[in-house]
Amino acid sequence: MYVPPAFKEQDFAALHETMRQARLANFVTATAGGLMSTPLPLFLEAGEGEHGVLYGHLARVNPQWTLPPVGEAMALFMGPDAYVTPSWYATKRETGKVVPTWNYVAVHAYGEAEFFDDPDRLLDVVRRLTALHEAPRAEPWSVEDAPEAFVKAQLRGIVGLRLPITRIEGKRKMSQNRNEADRGGVANGLAASERESDRLVSGLIPT
Repeated sequence: MYVPPAFKEQDFAALHETMRQARLANFVTATAGGLMSTPLPLFLEAGEGEHGVLYGHLARVNPQWTLPPVGEAMALFMGPDAYVTPSWYATKRETGKVVPTWNYVAVHAYGEAEFFDDPDRLLDVVRRLTALHEAPRAEPWSVEDAPEAFVKAQLRGIVGLRLPITRIEGKRKMSQNRNEADRGGVANGLAASERESDRLVSGLIPT
């Protein structure tokens, strides 16, 4: 990922929080047959390994896990993002020398992908993913709510993924390269948007 110095995110706590908040990642591998990508919910075990470990699962019929990866695998996490119109810049009124852009947060995590089909490990991953995403609900659903035989049958249809993170890149592009007046204009413009994601980005712009 191309990361200019002004946009480089090096705070591991912030990187991990972006990964947690993203909820859905794109798991990418290079194979002899070309690039392959699968959207996956992943959870981060931050205390495991040097940079943390990602866990998830793929459908057993998904060919991605059967094709040996060439080099590292990658998990792409996208944080808040928003379109930025030049009309919000004070510089537009002063010189007109402005162009549109996009503000966003992104994290790329790299490592050697490991796949497994041990039923106990798979069940643990499924339970943890389920608990993570059911937690906000008033009456969370649990894996134990389904018949045990049914769950065992479902587990036979998936393969576990373990991705120990060996390196991680983060980018937080939030108009840091603009002057204070331009940043203020962008923050105000996004704050007035009807899109919730735009308003979220507004709060991330340094003013």
